[in-house]
Amino acid sequence: MAVGLAITSSEGRQYSGKMTLFVVLSCMMAAMGGVIFGYDIGISGGVTSMESFLKKFFPEVYTKMKEDTKISNYCKFDSQLLTTFTSSLYVAGLIASFFASSVTRAFGRKPSILAGGAAFLAGSALGGAAVNVYMLILGRVLLGVGVGFANQSVPLYLSEMAPPRHRGAINNGFQFSIGIGALSANFINYGTQKIEGGWGWRLSLAMASVPATILTLGALFLPETPSSLIQRSKDHQKAKLMLQHVRGTPNVQAELDDLIKASSISKTINHPFKKIMQRKYRPQLTMAIAIPFFQQVTGINVIAFYAPLLFRTIGLGESASLMSAVVTGVVGTGSTFISMLIVDKLGRKVLFLIGGIQMLVSQVIVGAIMAAQLGDHGGMSKEYSYLVLILICVYVAAFGWSWGPLGWLVPSEIYPLEIRSAGQSITVAVSFVFTFIVAQTFLAMLCHFKSGIFFFFGGWVVVMTAFVHLLLPETKSLPIEQMEVVWREHWFWKRIVGELSEESKMQEA
Repeated sequence: MAVGLAITSSEGRQYSGKMTLFVVLSCMMAAMGGVIFGYDIGISGGVTSMESFLKKFFPEVYTKMKEDTKISNYCKFDSQLLTTFTSSLYVAGLIASFFASSVTRAFGRKPSILAGGAAFLAGSALGGAAVNVYMLILGRVLLGVGVGFANQSVPLYLSEMAPPRHRGAINNGFQFSIGIGALSANFINYGTQKIEGGWGWRLSLAMASVPATILTLGALFLPETPSSLIQRSKDHQKAKLMLQHVRGTPNVQAELDDLIKASSISKTINHPFKKIMQRKYRPQLTMAIAIPFFQQVTGINVIAFYAPLLFRTIGLGESASLMSAVVTGVVGTGSTFISMLIVDKLGRKVLFLIGGIQMLVSQVIVGAIMAAQLGDHGGMSKEYSYLVLILICVYVAAFGWSWGPLGWLVPSEIYPLEIRSAGQSITVAVSFVFTFIVAQTFLAMLCHFKSGIFFFFGGWVVVMTAFVHLLLPETKSLPIEQMEVVWREHWFWKRIVGELSEESKMQEA
């Protein structure tokens, strides 16, 4: 169960270690934080397409869908209250992520994961028991707190526990877990929709407690990362023993020395959010903002949140729409698993570029078909409906092996320890801000843009693919504590951090 490896940095320092069973089990448990996030994404999109749920909480939407023959196909689900149900989670997650940064830095990654699981557990109970829209949204807020803590701490945990050579595969496990959660939710929605009596949505919302309970109880037994132990304690022997256990070898001194050096620098930083604004961290700050922003404007949340509603828009029935969401979930999860297998071989940039081109092509064709075949009234033929479904699967597959997992992997591995919690908080916060904006505005955008919504997101895919090609260096296999090397050697960033590095050397001389 162990794979030997030795990592040599560009500075000649070698790390020894193995992919141990201990690391695999710890990371599998931590990645349950991704399952709760994915479950929520999948469940919210499904229940909002259930007629019994809409009739109880959003009767105006139900009336437009069932009785209003004059309203456009693209506008049937346009409701700010309905989108507030989906997007309220991300406002709460945004706020919680900043508190999570302080908890993660001061108390460790493990307590932050534990807090996330507990908050999500409370939110799932409230959502399942909701009798009015206010209880429903309050439950979503608690779910958001849980997701905010989990998304802040879990990617850091995975990156710090993983051996450098396999960090991409381990960290992509977070996105794979999101896919597993979303897929599970899609299957559950498909089943609960068939329950007579119209209460199946309660079961869908309440079953979020299952992964939340596993995460909460599992977090009690998680080991803390060596980086966090060093950062919070002067007793380096405990961290050394943990590092030996994690790497499966007594020969960890080289990696330990780098961790201690990074920790010494980080302890001189009293205000990490102020520190990350300095010029020498400009590349990391740029990526902390740009990558999560681009991840959201790929348009994936159009599919993640509103796939069943989108499929109903093109003419599929309630049951067929939920089954179509299951199909896209299977495709997304499978492609993320493929990404786990190849990300450390092909590298991050290749997958970003391939995925970007594939997403663009599929979005343009979907937009063209909807423009030509789906008017404001009536429906699309079954043949074209299923062609759209196939193209959306192509799009989801592209996201699944590129911007989905890499949008979490790359930011989590590029920050020096002294700004790591702050950087991850910015990444999570930007992700939540634009997830909220997309979730809150999509149904209105669909109503106004109609088929042009796919061209809108396709335009952003062009921009982000060019950005990655020009400004993102390759980071595969490089130890986290020596990541600054890639910025000093990059054609653009060396003009900024390279000049500072030369100035520092002159001052030391």
